[in-house]
Amino acid sequence: MKREIIITSDGSTSIQLPEWDESYHSKHGAIQEAQHVFIKNGLSLCKGQSVSVLEIGFGTGLNAFITFLESQKTNQNIAYVGIEGFPISADEVLQMNYVNQLNAYQFESEFKTMHTSDWEKNVTISHTFRLTKRKQLFNDINDKNQFNIIYFDAFGYRVQPELWSVEIFTKMFEALKEGGILVTYACRGPIKNAMKEAGFKIEKLAGPPGKREMLRGWK
Repeated sequence: MKREIIITSDGSTSIQLPEWDESYHSKHGAIQEAQHVFIKNGLSLCKGQSVSVLEIGFGTGLNAFITFLESQKTNQNIAYVGIEGFPISADEVLQMNYVNQLNAYQFESEFKTMHTSDWEKNVTISHTFRLTKRKQLFNDINDKNQFNIIYFDAFGYRVQPELWSVEIFTKMFEALKEGGILVTYACRGPIKNAMKEAGFKIEKLAGPPGKREMLRGWK
């Protein structure tokens, strides 16, 4: 499927799939969305403790990179697992402007390492951040009681409703430790119902710029 680089409203890049009219991040601001959904309403709830994070949709590496930057600021130990069935190309990685937009020039090599490191291997990015990328379809995830936080960042329900099913959310529920959370930018009725059926306790929260609401689920 054809992919195009776009600039979102906050100046940060994303990837657009013209055939689906779908992008990897919010057109209202890729970085703003990532920080609001995954850091403010996810990672920040686990301050002062070592955490394990599962990302559903590694994509451009933005969510992993901003989580790494948080670990540098707070000295929080993070073990990060990113799932991606269809990795972006090296050329596309070079066109992502997150290092510049986040004023994180001193960590440019770490961002590149996130994309060039081998799949299926645990890689030390810094003394606080370890990354494992898994080239895997979401249906094949079978982790049990492994993670404190899940960043659920799949393509939207409109184009891939099967990724927002009870079956997938049951896998997410089982992958979380007791007391763990799942955060996602989405807030549609069928998604809420699927999460509830899978066992999650649901919260509706204010969404990122351009979106009224988002969801957080607790185990």
